[in-house]
Amino acid sequence: MNWIKKSLRLCEDESVATGTSDGTSKGASIGPLSVDHEIAQITKLRSEPIEHLNRMINGTHKAPISTFHMLAAREGNYSGRGRFSSADSCHVLSRYLPVNGPYMVDQMDSCAYVSQFSFDGSFLIAAYQGSHIRIYNVENGWKVHKDILAKSLRWTITDTCLSPDQRHLVYSSMSPVVHIVNVGSTVTESYANVTEIHDGLDLSGVGDDDDLFGVFSVKFSNDGRELVASSNVDSIYIYDLAANKLALKILAHEADVNSVCFADETSHLIFSGGDDSYCKVWDRRCLNFKDKPAGVLTGHLEGITYIDSRGDGRYFISNGKDQTIKLWDVRKMSSNPSHVPGRSYNWDYRWMDYPKMLREMKHPNDQSLATYKGHSVLRTLIRCHFSPEHSTGQKYIYTGSNDGRVYIYDLVSNALVAKLDHHESTVRDCCWHPYYPMLISSSWDGLIIRCEFPGDSEMPPPIRRRSRRRRHFF
Repeated sequence: MNWIKKSLRLCEDESVATGTSDGTSKGASIGPLSVDHEIAQITKLRSEPIEHLNRMINGTHKAPISTFHMLAAREGNYSGRGRFSSADSCHVLSRYLPVNGPYMVDQMDSCAYVSQFSFDGSFLIAAYQGSHIRIYNVENGWKVHKDILAKSLRWTITDTCLSPDQRHLVYSSMSPVVHIVNVGSTVTESYANVTEIHDGLDLSGVGDDDDLFGVFSVKFSNDGRELVASSNVDSIYIYDLAANKLALKILAHEADVNSVCFADETSHLIFSGGDDSYCKVWDRRCLNFKDKPAGVLTGHLEGITYIDSRGDGRYFISNGKDQTIKLWDVRKMSSNPSHVPGRSYNWDYRWMDYPKMLREMKHPNDQSLATYKGHSVLRTLIRCHFSPEHSTGQKYIYTGSNDGRVYIYDLVSNALVAKLDHHESTVRDCCWHPYYPMLISSSWDGLIIRCEFPGDSEMPPPIRRRSRRRRHFF
């Protein structure tokens, strides 16, 4: 082991290409901890080497351990295991951010609204305003596995979700009916009720105006037996697929419910976020006829555009029209919401910039653990996500932005560690491959773009952008 120790002393930390595509940041190392909470320690345990290995290599120095040092320590069996732990693997992989590119996956003449990887990363689902949903085979050169033409589309496809067994896909629109299609069939071109049946699942009830009803968000439960959805009539819904009926409707917020998701694998807890600026937690085991949530979390000054669960039933993030992402712990929720300070201004995020005087304003009773700023949440319901657990230990948060970029923040330090600038219009959604250092972004410029590390050996070819007739989006 003497040669290993000598190498560890002599070798300088190699330069790791984790900076941003526009050169505004260098490396993914983080500063002092900004999130002084249990989640900071959990994230460190998932994404950093054990303390014993850290002391042996770095001593009192706090710099991240280089990949060379990690490999040398593994060969020297410094950990006593003779292999990398999952945290060791995350520490290495999370340093290589998917910033090389761009490589074009596809281009359409309509706005791209949704981009999602399947659970195993073998498929990419992209949804466009012009009725198309395309499923790409990631492992077969991004060829179109299935091209779905949506049924009864109103305005745009607002959301899609692939079932855990990857056999069915559900999609929603500004309509009370969500549709489900079999993606495991051999039919490549799926035209609603022409080449394949797209079953309609009606979420509306007595008294609902179907012409004004729209579904913003829809998700499968972990067992694939239920759907949870949210709408612009202030409600969330549970649909029982086996019984083929609406099982539960909850009048959840005092305004549009823009996002909803199951909190964990049990599907007992549900997180929701609405234009009333509140994040709410619902426990299906103790719901009563009064539609009372288990708790409410306050901190956003404006409406919430998206919610993403960490998958542990405890932590989640939300994107807000106050131009911030917030990190939450459900254990800090309260039974009675703290009201947002009254507005003294007239502002609509769909066509107006956020007032400068409000950018530094804070909620007097903010219950969030951390706030992340820099991106722009305007024009549409822009989405944010945790980075994958397998490759990064969920140490990053990333989001689309109205300025055509993808922003990646360090969860613990709040630092902006990467900014991908490859689109000419709003990036509404983006997704990180569950296992590879690869990130997909979908934009209103009609492009689905891939960034990765290390990327191809050659420079990516220039993207030829089609001229598109500009439309107003409200």
